[in-house]
Amino acid sequence: MTLKEIQTTVDDWINTIGIRYYNELTNTAILTEEVGEVARLMARIYGEQSFKTKVQEANAKEDLSDEMADVLFVLVCLANQTGIDLSKAFHKNLKKKTTRDKDRHASNKKLNA
Repeated sequence: MTLKEIQTTVDDWINTIGIRYYNELTNTAILTEEVGEVARLMARIYGEQSFKTKVQEANAKEDLSDEMADVLFVLVCLANQTGIDLSKAFHKNLKKKTTRDKDRHASNKKLNA
């Protein structure tokens, strides 16, 4: 799916199954919550924190996948609500990063070690 297709799919889902969008502030709070859930799993899968149960550990990668999809879903909701074309925004942002960081990363000794 393209970003445009994802935005259309989310909009269709919201307007049928979801009834309507939550307001922008509510969705921002939900986005923060979902990012926190990704962070919690990252700390346990790749960091020093441990899981409380073996079941949580066994399902960690699947759960991480689901939480990342939740982040994307809510971010797309916010983009739809605020009239942002994520495809255009992404390409513009990548161009900015490419121009700004053209030599920066190549000359970073920490990345080339």
